[in-house]
Amino acid sequence: MTTRETFANDAMSHAPQLFSTAMRMTRNRADAEDLVQETFVKAWRAFDSYQQGTNLRAWLFRIMTNTYINKYHAKQRRPQETELDDVEELFLYRRLGAIDQSRISPSAEDQMMALFTDDDIKRALEDLPETFRLPVLLSDVEGFSYKEIAEMTGVPIGTVMSRLHRGRKAMQKLLYEFAKDRGLVDESRLEDN
Repeated sequence: MTTRETFANDAMSHAPQLFSTAMRMTRNRADAEDLVQETFVKAWRAFDSYQQGTNLRAWLFRIMTNTYINKYHAKQRRPQETELDDVEELFLYRRLGAIDQSRISPSAEDQMMALFTDDDIKRALEDLPETFRLPVLLSDVEGFSYKEIAEMTGVPIGTVMSRLHRGRKAMQKLLYEFAKDRGLVDESRLEDN
């Protein structure tokens, strides 16, 4: 049986990840701190409902995600829907041929992503519409499954999959624009494709 002290120590070990995600959710340090604090208070109060042996990290993220949705979206009963149908499938990857090959090594995706700074990737993630940012953040940054994200956000798995797919496409487009702005894209090669 887990004691409250053991539970508190185990829960606090996830504080850095929770804070990092809270920063990306709220985009504001004070709000992120409040969100994490509120998450821990709710977790402490719900200690008796926590089942030993289950995924504590996922349980804490679920509390935080639900708190965020309830607290920060109370003003918006329904999140703003953004249509991204004009974003092409695999936008970034279709344009790999337009990248100046002298600036990257022969290996593919990892080397391509190395062209972008952490700030570029963070900015692309933060620039996503809210509807898509949360699923991308929970999946690609925090590593949660579709099912876990669906449980955290209270939306069907199919909706999570759709939002994640569309969010990734939007990020690809944003990263492509960053590459273009840096001169990593040879515009003349695009016209040949």
